[in-house]
Amino acid sequence: MLRMPESPSIGVVGATGAVGTVTLELLARRGFDNVHALASARSKGKAVEFGTRDLVVEEASPETLASGALDLCFFSVGTTTSLELVPHAVEGGATVIDKSDAYRLADGIPLVVAGVNDAAIGADHRIVANPNCSAMQLTCALRPLEDAAGLARVRLATYQSMSGKGDEGIEMLRAIAPAEGDLAMDWDFDGEEFSEESKLRAETRKILDLPDLPLSATCVRVPVLVGHAQAVWVETKTPHSPAEARAVLAAAPHLELSDAVMPGEVAGTDTVHVGRVRRDPTAENGLVLWIVNDNLRKGAALNAVQIAETLIARGLSGASEPLAPVADPLR
Repeated sequence: MLRMPESPSIGVVGATGAVGTVTLELLARRGFDNVHALASARSKGKAVEFGTRDLVVEEASPETLASGALDLCFFSVGTTTSLELVPHAVEGGATVIDKSDAYRLADGIPLVVAGVNDAAIGADHRIVANPNCSAMQLTCALRPLEDAAGLARVRLATYQSMSGKGDEGIEMLRAIAPAEGDLAMDWDFDGEEFSEESKLRAETRKILDLPDLPLSATCVRVPVLVGHAQAVWVETKTPHSPAEARAVLAAAPHLELSDAVMPGEVAGTDTVHVGRVRRDPTAENGLVLWIVNDNLRKGAALNAVQIAETLIARGLSGASEPLAPVADPLR
């Protein structure tokens, strides 16, 4: 088994993108120093901010990633690029925290929300998957309710910001006139569900280790820059009053009780906000929740950094066996 240094050499692949930029900000703020910014060849040589200094962007080539210079590597790139480059980083001895959907539902690879299922990370894991930002905030609220009363059924509607679509979504929003914004469902459609809806169900089940949890979602993109919101209807297995639910939610990691908070209010914050906890009169043991989160922070970059901090605290960087091939989930 390999051991991770107390001060590991860290690579941020996709350092010039929306999530990569936040990752660099968080790493600097949390005291990491030996950090390398990597991106595509067209960004090579650019400068990116890292605390009080700049980093020069290196090309995230297979050779650079496999060189053995990195102990820990964050990937903030698309699925195809992750499938191409992650194996090279692992070959070079790095542990990878991947933020795309390339490995989220792959067998044997943990899908982790810090504070929810940290125990899923084993000493032999060379890749840890960072979940979809919507599954992230949802499971932060569902985990304590499952522990307290069991989950019988979950239904939700999401209101997802344009930054969830990456740099493309941010530029699209900036190009829209203020009075011309509209809702969208801009994911792949199989004739019944959008891919975001089926992913949300599958990832939530995997994170909570509840493979048969009934979960139905309607996902919508809204003309908001940062911050995802969710209206959630939960049915518990045993009676659980709104007051009891508020108590367990208030005590849970990375959660804050905030009634009727809006995305603009949570932008730049590091916790998942949950409020409007009330009885659902249409269901036995029913509760209704309102969950809001900065999708670029806890919804993506911060969660990945928290996973890294867990790995470093344990002193583990995985096993030395080579990475087995993983099928492209888009095929």
